[in-house]
Amino acid sequence: MHYDYLLVGAGLFNAVFCEHARRAGKSCLVIERRPHIAGNIYTEKTEGIDVHVYGAHIFHTSDKEVWEYVNRFARFNNFVNRVKANYKGTLYSLPFNMYTFEKLWGVHTAQEAQEIIDKQRAVLQGKTPQNLEEQAISLVGTDVYEKLVKGYTEKQWGRDCRSLPAFIIRRLPLRFTYDDNYFNDPWQGIPEEGYTEMVAKMFGDTPVQLNTDYAAFIKETKDTFGKTIYTGKPDEFFGYRYGKLEYRTLRFETEVLDMPDYQGNAVINYTEYEIPYTRIIEHKHFNFGKQPKTVISREYPAEYAEGMEAYYPVNDEKNNSLMARYEALKAERPDVVFGGRLGEYKYYDMDKVVASALRLCEKEL
Repeated sequence: MHYDYLLVGAGLFNAVFCEHARRAGKSCLVIERRPHIAGNIYTEKTEGIDVHVYGAHIFHTSDKEVWEYVNRFARFNNFVNRVKANYKGTLYSLPFNMYTFEKLWGVHTAQEAQEIIDKQRAVLQGKTPQNLEEQAISLVGTDVYEKLVKGYTEKQWGRDCRSLPAFIIRRLPLRFTYDDNYFNDPWQGIPEEGYTEMVAKMFGDTPVQLNTDYAAFIKETKDTFGKTIYTGKPDEFFGYRYGKLEYRTLRFETEVLDMPDYQGNAVINYTEYEIPYTRIIEHKHFNFGKQPKTVISREYPAEYAEGMEAYYPVNDEKNNSLMARYEALKAERPDVVFGGRLGEYKYYDMDKVVASALRLCEKEL
């Protein structure tokens, strides 16, 4: 058969493109190396609870077009992300706000908090930050850094903060109010039926081949395609010609607990380095569940190796320079469009993935 588009990857980016292509009368074939659709936003039912198998995913956006678009395929609840941080048994509010400062220092006014932070920033004596530790202290002071940033960041990156470049932390927002909504976006929520159902509606009746690796498939198929939309790793696509891009990955330990509630919140970060996981997710709280049991996941960051899921591109100078060389190779393949977090080697929130796909639809269709 001939298809107008081969869509490599059954995640959110290709789901958006596929939905538009179908309405434009274009034919698509989707292949996916995993045994399911929806990529990292895949959810599945356990004990009647929508479990975020690849970690917490809260849809939030300031883009009205994106919000109205995804609401065509799912009914979103009114979940608001209010993250807590556990440091040596004491819970703090995230992002850093007056609840955090009150717990840290016993202050009750923005002026008191600002004065303490300014005094702590002064330890740098005006020097330009040379590493992530100094950059963080210049933004939030020593107490917030030591208790709520340092250990979490070192676990996430697998490196000492003093060995990480300063530009990794461009900003750490401080709120001198009691607003503990993690996001500033006006629209936020979670699909009531789960993300998998939302993505399935986008793909509609388009054929999807699961457990299918692109390299093996393209060698064996007799089908032809007008264009390929590729959401995998660009270095892999080009046979690692210039070397491998670096990624971070995650490992999850998920268990069902015979209790109605474990931690009373959807997400609690563990910011001390001695605890190996970065956070515990209690999935039922994403959808205000009342089930008699609960499901929790402990999230462990890890170095990426072949065969693992690549979660986060390591956008430091070395990898961005290598990616520039692969961008030059992309220009030689006008029959292939690279999209999504992996395809573009960018850290994208879900709304940015949708927006990027919508821009491609306007250009292509």
